[in-house]
Amino acid sequence: MAPTCPSSNTQAVDQGSFWSSGNANWDAHRIGWAVAGGCAALTLIISCVSISQHCRNYNKPSEQRQILRILYMPLIYAVISFLSYRFFRSYTYYSLVESAYEAVTLSAFLLLLIEYVADTASERDALKAMERKDKRRLPVPFCCWRFRPTKPYFMYTVKWSVLQYVIILPACSIAGIICQAFNVLCQSEGYSIYYASVYLDVINFISISIALYGLILFYALTKEELAGRRPLAKFLSIKLIVMFTFYQSFVFSWLEGRVIKATEYWTETNIADGLNALAICIEMVFFSSFMMWAYTVNEYKIEGAPKTRIWRPLWDSINYKDFGVEILGSLKFFVDYVRGKPSTHSGRRVDAEFVNNHNKRMDFGQAFGVEGSTYPRRPVKSTVGGGGDGESHAIRPRSSYDEEIRLAPYPVGS
Repeated sequence: MAPTCPSSNTQAVDQGSFWSSGNANWDAHRIGWAVAGGCAALTLIISCVSISQHCRNYNKPSEQRQILRILYMPLIYAVISFLSYRFFRSYTYYSLVESAYEAVTLSAFLLLLIEYVADTASERDALKAMERKDKRRLPVPFCCWRFRPTKPYFMYTVKWSVLQYVIILPACSIAGIICQAFNVLCQSEGYSIYYASVYLDVINFISISIALYGLILFYALTKEELAGRRPLAKFLSIKLIVMFTFYQSFVFSWLEGRVIKATEYWTETNIADGLNALAICIEMVFFSSFMMWAYTVNEYKIEGAPKTRIWRPLWDSINYKDFGVEILGSLKFFVDYVRGKPSTHSGRRVDAEFVNNHNKRMDFGQAFGVEGSTYPRRPVKSTVGGGGDGESHAIRPRSSYDEEIRLAPYPVGS
């Protein structure tokens, strides 16, 4: 029979309330409860103000959809942390749900960066922009290898390195909830091969390491195009939340039995979990303010333009169809790559005109899967004017990207 976890809760349950016999009953736990609730409410106000500003000035849906998803992060963390403090006997379930949203935020951030890069293509020649991005070294620790950004498989690998996290982390959270229900997760018992926690943590660590490496690689490749968009501040506003929540939970766990002592109604684990939840509620006030500055709405305001309705942006932000399209498109690309399709290996069209120009690299838009790129086109027949003379007119590359530019995933249906 598989070993099960010892209970992390006491048998005795505190039956008291804030008010007892007409007098205030403010012990340390209830003070923390009030502070956590107040900070969660303040975070809710700050986040709602920032979110509503973007919803009312929803003039670039491709970018602001991702921004809204990121702005939800401190709000979700604050509310769930407050609930985990209030209902501390079910802390593990709340923490697993809370951590799952981190994957959504990182994936939304990558798609936002791609939209930023695509938006700059109208300000310079896309082909020349890519010509400056020649073969270079990978970031540490793989700096012994070099890569060429114009290879299509490389770009899909970068996107997939982050998008895989939005599959792995929620799956691990669901597995953790099931294991907790069967009393075999045992997060409070440290790392033991007999419990599920160690295996889920290893999978999570590998997955987030790959995702962060992909983000760093993409930023290093496109930092010139991202200049002026506060990419570092935007990334730190997300990553610092992850770092704070991870390291402080480790510190509180280490303090169990050393500084933190059990009481009549709360075990050492209960107190450590409560302190972690309280700290998160306090921190989210500052992070929500930081995100309001980093993801400012000022660049999306148009003088004299009517305000947009709130409901469509909110629906766009919780409609994750674009994530699904990207994931399925990337998988389709890798299947075709394994099958040896020429376009997946060279990134070049197999037609007569392109064979004659085989020395030309892909432009920036094609390399990153963005529609409207200046990829060489085959001449087509024109019958405009009813002449029907069969005269050929080459399709000229687009001179700029419009506001409806989208990340174009690998076609699933092909």
